[in-house]
Order: sequence, then C-alpha cells, then structure tokens
Amino acid sequence: MLKIEGLSVFYDGLCALEAVHLEINTGEFVAVVGPNGAGKTTLFKAISGVIPTAAGSLHYNGTDLALTEPHLRASLGIAHVPEGRQVFPSLSVFENLQMGAQTAVARHAWKQSLDFIYAMFPRLAERSKQAAGTLSGGEQQMVAIGRGLASTPKLLMLDEPSMGLAPAVADQIFECIQRIHREQGISILLVEQRVGEALESCDRGYVLESGRMVMSGTHEELMRDSRIKKSYLGL
Repeated sequence: MLKIEGLSVFYDGLCALEAVHLEINTGEFVAVVGPNGAGKTTLFKAISGVIPTAAGSLHYNGTDLALTEPHLRASLGIAHVPEGRQVFPSLSVFENLQMGAQTAVARHAWKQSLDFIYAMFPRLAERSKQAAGTLSGGEQQMVAIGRGLASTPKLLMLDEPSMGLAPAVADQIFECIQRIHREQGISILLVEQRVGEALESCDRGYVLESGRMVMSGTHEELMRDSRIKKSYLGL
C-alpha cells in the first residue's frame, strides 16, 4: 500500500530524516515509535506533502506521491490526524466532522460515515451541536479521529493520539483505534510515544531515533527485544 524508500528531509540545513525505509501493507496496523525529536511527526508531514523531501521516494498504491499535490492525497484515501488534534474551535462537533468529508467519495458516504463515527464515539453524538473548542482534550481527540474517518480513508495516519491525555482516556482512545482497524479493515499508521501500548496494538513496528530507522519487526519480535524492553518499556 505505502512504500517509502531512502526518504530524507532537511530543516534549515539540519537532517530531520535520513534514508528512512518504511512499508505498510493493505489492512496492516503499523506503529512508529521513538523519543521526542526523533522525526516521527516529520515523517507524517512528508507523507502528507506538508513539507518537501530532499531524497528518496514515496509510493502509495503505485502512485508517486512526489508527483501528487498535497490536497489531492486525501482523494487517494490518505487521512492524516495531526499531532495536537487541531480541531476548529469555533465550529460545532458536527461541522468539524463534516470538514473531513470533502472528496466526492467521502460526500457520497457521509451518512454512513457519520453513523459509524457516532457509534464509535457516542459522546460526539451527544455533543454534536457543541463548539469543539469547549470539549475536553479526550473529546477533541475523538473529533480529530472522527474527522479523519469522515474522509473514508484506506490509510489512517494517527500522530500522537495520546498526547496530553489522562492515562484512562488514552487507553480508551487506543481501544477505539483497535476497533476501527478491526471493524473497518482500515490500514493504520500510528506514531506514538507510549511505546508499550503502540507495540501491543500493532502488527509490525519501526523504531525511529534521531531521524533514522534503527529497528523494525513484528509485534512479537519488538516486544521481546532486550533493547526495547530496557530503553522504552522500563523492564
């Protein structure tokens, strides 16, 4: 589905990503974990086309993303739920969700998408007319994920969905992400600092440190790796 080879990105002459390789197959749940400043958010921005790349290639279902304008990537089935939620605070919950349904396919499937979003996040149905900026952090994260789902994605990219949330709320968000993957068959690409939860959920994972992929493997391989246990799981 998504294949990244030799991807490099520079910020003001500094290397943010260096020769990164990553692959996600149709229906897979893939996690990218690593410390702050590792380049995880930069990776997502490169895939979405928000920032330019210096080297390497990105192909999505055979389409060269380097030749695809950023605003057209949603039409290919790529949804990016950004770090920090970034809801439209003055718009209602319903209006925020509707903002995700901008492509022709998404508009056609809007009613079905909205029913699934409300079934996944009943709190949003209860607060559909409430301004998104007045919601709690967890509720705003639900809006952000729901907005991504409204685009009828084939690949849902989630950037630090647990950021700033209480542990119990973060656990709830992770359960919902697993349910989305299980019930909808959507491919998930997750960037997350909560390494244990991310690796527990995924089929395969990558470890990104200082802009380089230093490790990859299946869920089982990474969870039993001594370096992962010591550096990220505190074991």
